[in-house]
Amino acid sequence: MLKTAFVAARDRRRLQEIAGVLIRFGFAKVLDRLGLHYLVRFARRGPAPEVARLTQPQRVRRAIETLGPTFIKLGQIMASRPDLLSPQWTEELGRLHSQVSPIPWAIMGPQLEADLGGSVDDLFAEFDKDSIASASIAQVYRARLHTGEDVIVKTLRPGLRKVIEADLRLLSQATRIVESQWLELARYRPQEQLRHLALGLNGELDLVNEGNNCETLAAIFVDREDIVFPKVHWELTSERVLVQEFIHGISPTDRAALDAAGLDKVALAKKGTDAFLQMALIEGVFHADPHPGNILAMTDNRIGFIDFGIIGRLSQKRRSQLLVLIGAMLKQDENGLLAVLLDWTGSSTPNLTKLEGSAHNFVMRHSGKSLDLGLVLTDFMTMARENDLAMPTDLAILFKGLITADGVMRQLDPDFDLFNAAAPTVQLTMQQRFSFSAFKKKLESAGAGLFGMASEMPSLIHLMLVRLKQGKITVEIEIKGMDALTRGIERAAARVAVALVVAAFATQIAPRLIAYSPYAFAAICAIVLLIGIGWVFLLRRKH
Repeated sequence: MLKTAFVAARDRRRLQEIAGVLIRFGFAKVLDRLGLHYLVRFARRGPAPEVARLTQPQRVRRAIETLGPTFIKLGQIMASRPDLLSPQWTEELGRLHSQVSPIPWAIMGPQLEADLGGSVDDLFAEFDKDSIASASIAQVYRARLHTGEDVIVKTLRPGLRKVIEADLRLLSQATRIVESQWLELARYRPQEQLRHLALGLNGELDLVNEGNNCETLAAIFVDREDIVFPKVHWELTSERVLVQEFIHGISPTDRAALDAAGLDKVALAKKGTDAFLQMALIEGVFHADPHPGNILAMTDNRIGFIDFGIIGRLSQKRRSQLLVLIGAMLKQDENGLLAVLLDWTGSSTPNLTKLEGSAHNFVMRHSGKSLDLGLVLTDFMTMARENDLAMPTDLAILFKGLITADGVMRQLDPDFDLFNAAAPTVQLTMQQRFSFSAFKKKLESAGAGLFGMASEMPSLIHLMLVRLKQGKITVEIEIKGMDALTRGIERAAARVAVALVVAAFATQIAPRLIAYSPYAFAAICAIVLLIGIGWVFLLRRKH
């Protein structure tokens, strides 16, 4: 349980804060099941009347916002998982926001200047000490360099790392308990979700990592002037401070400003989609949160991307699965959908008949009409949830990104069809993946592997022959349940041994004792009886 000396010594105060919030929002039973009832023994066990009127998803969302950035990030991750949660939960968690009141400059200023290694008045030609954005992890300021370049200065909030690290330690222990004791929650893969959360938070707590993410994505479009990424000023950037070029642009949702600037919204939607698909399908690394605040429409119909705290990555295998999935959706091929779903079953054992029916119904719902990517992907993830299948985390991140990007592009162009827009990229990727040169590379790789095995084969055969001559070949056979069978045989043998001793006593020793002294016989019988009763009791208790 969480009641350990380590927790008590290192994270007890934070644990008590979390327990207090759970009590306040009516989740005392969670504390009981985690073995934390001792923390709130004398506290009120029920929620306040105004909280009791809320639905359970609403209470969870309110509790998460109270608990701070670690839990807000976790809630936002779960909000993007229709394959795990019902719409009632994803909609409520989707209302989570990380925007908080800004910390005054009197508190933020000293930390920022210490990290920069000098006064902002000396390092910048201009610096606005009123933040332009404030979130649960960082605040952002506008500034101008002495060279005349407009920049943003992003800085972490004070004392954040200590709290987040304590939260992650506590959540790590909690997820182990949940997976081992709450079998009904095991399909949510809490430890996998926590690994994803920890990876994201650790990335966001190191702003050098965000700068590297920006340059990684910018390198993909180094030959394109219409896709813009901000320049990182490394001489002023450190773990807690990021200084980047300020990109002047318009939000895709501000139609009036787009029209006033004379921008082509249809061309912008196409360019934004091409950029996102090239990142995801071709390069396997993509912006994980392309919401309207992170995509900007710029002059000359250029698209700008900002905020790279988290980027998604897809392995070659995942990209191949994604291509098969998109192809199955476009061709309305239920067998192809079923094949992809079965690839993602992992250790679960779905009902194949039900899964086949779900794939058939999915195809019927989306056949004979133009496909809305957001609806199709959401419906697909719902189908996975209804069949107790959890999607791989990396693909869930991509699906969230695709759904978000699709919504942004529809703001620019209401008639936008991402499936049609994706067709050229998908076709190019398929050609590259299944071209003769790609096949040749795979063949060469397989040949190298086989050659290595063949080169080792003579020595392996020689070693086996030597072992045979020496009689030292050992074979290990593992049979499931053999340990339990062995223990059962041992218990039975013990009972038989006791029975034999009792039988020997009754047939051989007892007559002689009776003849010698009836009282001694009675005393020994009583002792044997007590020992036998105790032995039976211990056996039952052990069982």
